[in-house]
Amino acid sequence: MFLSRLALAFFTAIISVSASGQDWPAKPVKFVSPYPPGGSVDPLARLFAAKLTDSLHQQFIVENRTGASGIIGTEYVAKSAPDGYTFVFIFDTHAVHQALNARLNFDPVKDFAPVMIVGDAPMAITTAASKPYKSFADVLAAAKAKPDTITMGNVGNGSLAHLTTIVLNQAAGVKFVPVPYKGGGPLSTDAMGGQIDLAMASTAAQAQHVRGGKLRALALTGAKRSSTMPDVPTLKELGIDVVANAWWGILAPAHTPKPIIDKLVAELNRIIKLPDVNKTLTETLGMDVLALSPADTEKWIVDNMARWGKVVRDNNIHSE
Repeated sequence: MFLSRLALAFFTAIISVSASGQDWPAKPVKFVSPYPPGGSVDPLARLFAAKLTDSLHQQFIVENRTGASGIIGTEYVAKSAPDGYTFVFIFDTHAVHQALNARLNFDPVKDFAPVMIVGDAPMAITTAASKPYKSFADVLAAAKAKPDTITMGNVGNGSLAHLTTIVLNQAAGVKFVPVPYKGGGPLSTDAMGGQIDLAMASTAAQAQHVRGGKLRALALTGAKRSSTMPDVPTLKELGIDVVANAWWGILAPAHTPKPIIDKLVAELNRIIKLPDVNKTLTETLGMDVLALSPADTEKWIVDNMARWGKVVRDNNIHSE
């Protein structure tokens, strides 16, 4: 009996140490990127994975599980063991999964433990350098002259860019035709090739193509101009009352031990302040760094679900 009690006490002590996060990570950690390479989620996950591998002396591996506008990879993490070894990098689309799909196999809030909203950024409305549009006024004129003919690509049905296009149509009295893609990479390829008239995606996904002269940025959806595209006006400046920012976050499966999440958050906050990382986030990816706490991250997601879920319902939008 004494030995049994001793064994139980020893086992309990081991579990307690593990849950404290002191020995985490003891094996490779998986960062799931539910969107294809070529967009903005994948490079963010890889940036953090590389830095955490160095600082925590354990491998952080990025695994792409793409499809269904991020649902496949996100559902995988929702159903993973809450042991601190699987996390998902989410995009703003996370806030509309439930509104779009009544049969969604996970709850975007209840099935996750919030880690951090890393940052947000305005979206840019761009066009191929070969297209005739030199300003957003040119685009509006064309859309009003020929309704339902000017196409605007986005990263998926129900994505923030898709919903913002609908809001923009209503605010500007035009009818841009939304065209969904399976991620920022395919969208940028077709935008640069002129297969679509316009693209709406985060500055993070498009800045390099604008700098390279393959895309022309016409307007931004943020409340203020972007440091990556300082010469591009906002829709508000152009007299159109539309503000919508893309955003990026990190979640864990629900019930992941709080000490593990706290340790990861502390390390992420330290890494974000490194000059090279901060430069990548703000200049290369065009983010306004937020680094929200877990509690504020959950509130952010809930608030965005309420705002954009209403747009989905009001306009009778469904997943494809």
